Amino acid sequence: MKSAVFASTLVLASADWESFKNRYGKVFNGPDHEAEHRQVYEANMAANEAHNALGLSWTQGENQFTDLTQEQYRAAAGLGYKAPADMMGALPYLGEHVHDGAEVASTVNWVTAGAVTPVKDQGQCGSCWAFSTTGSTESAWKIGTGSLVSLSEQQLVDCATATSSGCQGGSMAGAIQYESGTAMATEASYPYKAQDGTCKTSFTTAIPQGGVTGYKSVGSLFSAATKSAMQSAVQQQPVSIAIEADQSAFQSYSSGILSSGCGTNLDHGVLAAGYDSSQGYYLVKNSWGRSWGDAGYLKISTNGNVCGIHSQPSYPTVSGAVEV
Repeated sequence: MKSAVFASTLVLASADWESFKNRYGKVFNGPDHEAEHRQVYEANMAANEAHNALGLSWTQGENQFTDLTQEQYRAAAGLGYKAPADMMGALPYLGEHVHDGAEVASTVNWVTAGAVTPVKDQGQCGSCWAFSTTGSTESAWKIGTGSLVSLSEQQLVDCATATSSGCQGGSMAGAIQYESGTAMATEASYPYKAQDGTCKTSFTTAIPQGGVTGYKSVGSLFSAATKSAMQSAVQQQPVSIAIEADQSAFQSYSSGILSSGCGTNLDHGVLAAGYDSSQGYYLVKNSWGRSWGDAGYLKISTNGNVCGIHSQPSYPTVSGAVEV
């Protein structure tokens, strides 16, 4: 009987592996290379099962990174956030977001409100900072003008070279600095390539020069935001945030509220697109496609500075008076 159970387990594991390969288009350099990745996959799936058995506030599961070691995942995920060396010098800094003390809404969801573009996929390029920036800028422009248009991350990768380093990383503050001095291209006219390229000057304008006027930090430049200030800012508009995403809890996140296990050493730029006070989470849009997490999103606990979410939030300011 034991041998029959063992055999059926092997068949199931083999079926899971084949399904995984097909689902994510995995290709390997020979049987030895595939065997290595399969071993990692099965170990990660076992770890996910053990985590889920604990009944914590979030679940872990299979995604495009499940056959990768933590080191391989860090390279594949494009963790390219780099805090600006001198944020005070990154003009046009328009100061700190001020929470006037008024009670904030219990729930905010800019996705269901129609102010957030669909989840995108940065691929193996450290351009998370560009996706976080386009995310907050797209939403700010929608809220300010009524027009939601997908902006070009590739324009930031190719052109914002004075403040960022393309696929080698950058910051949202630096990217907004670039946006404030130029017209911003539509995604369709300046499509994403997941690699560094030459700056193009011919494209369809989504936001004209002068449409982005600067950025504000949530919290001071030297200390983390409070939960009330963060929620006040997100109630106003989606906010670019930097988090730590290089740990296994983030690699394998599937659903629920991530409440621990991700650290606060900032390495990844994402978008806070809402929150729910009663459930205790921020709704966060990632840039790893819909196959990761909860259809490309995750929920991060509002209880403390989980993943560093309160450490360096910022958002762009826009002027809807500028004509496209």
